[in-house]
Amino acid sequence: MDERLSRRLAAIVEALPLAPGMRVLEIGCGPGAAARAVAARIGNGHILAIDRSAKAIDQARSACAAEIASGRLTLRCVKAEGFELEAREAPYHLAFAVRVGALDGRHPEAGRLALRRIAAALRPEGRLFIDGGDPLREIPLPDRSEGLASRAEDTT
Repeated sequence: MDERLSRRLAAIVEALPLAPGMRVLEIGCGPGAAARAVAARIGNGHILAIDRSAKAIDQARSACAAEIASGRLTLRCVKAEGFELEAREAPYHLAFAVRVGALDGRHPEAGRLALRRIAAALRPEGRLFIDGGDPLREIPLPDRSEGLASRAEDTT
């Protein structure tokens, strides 16, 4: 276990169904502790860690310098409900979030939009996990085609 990782985050990362070569999306990365641990477990895979807070992204940039330099981790400052794949960005196998209000029920409208955006960014078999289980629970995602249609509606 990474000595910079709390027991709770270590249990969450351990519970994720990670495999070498995976593309992983972390929503609400904070200072990057879980992102570093995931990067260590996915070998030549890639993790994109996003957060709505520019301060959190700056902290993660410092804490994750080695993983960023290796090309295994990138950061993006964006809200979950505003996240979209960039041009030619491959979809992700798995997404996870810890203490993200848009996904844990604290902000239902943002949550509905975030779920559609996340579904659109995942592969068809992609999965979303959030904290609140033992230690995680899987969240059902809207149909990928539903997410794409909703995205078009969101821009009109």
